Amino acid sequence: MNQDRDIIMKSQENQLKIKFMKAALKEAYKAEQINEVPVGAVVVHQGKIIARAHNTREKEQTFYAHAEFLAMMKAAKKIGSWRLEDCDVYVTMEPCPMCAGAMIQSRVRTVYYGVKDLKSGVADSIINIFELPFNHHVHVESGLLAEESQKLLKDFFKKLRVK
Repeated sequence: MNQDRDIIMKSQENQLKIKFMKAALKEAYKAEQINEVPVGAVVVHQGKIIARAHNTREKEQTFYAHAEFLAMMKAAKKIGSWRLEDCDVYVTMEPCPMCAGAMIQSRVRTVYYGVKDLKSGVADSIINIFELPFNHHVHVESGLLAEESQKLLKDFFKKLRVK
């Protein structure tokens, strides 16, 4: 009986993860619509999305306008604290050094990401910054809806090269 209950709970947990990553993908599509690199993110607190964002680096002409960074800023404002200890970040692409550092500094609990970023990803691709001995450890789970995230990115860059 306990095994059946564990299987059901695991299935429900996976369904929630997919739901949240789909919300991040929705944000990535918003970025694509404004000719930004299509990356989206959501921050989840107590089982609810409290912040959403997508890349706006070109539009805002600022280096920090990455989806997860912006979503974390909104989340901090929403909960009234820079500490995002009970928060999870869902992002369609592996975090860069800046965003991973912000996750460590803000004490994010878990980062779930879709596709690897072989050029600047630091959760698995180049290094795993989250394994270094910082004062806070962020749990990492990768590959969530990776195919959808990868297709969106590939299609975006293919169109960009045609222009």
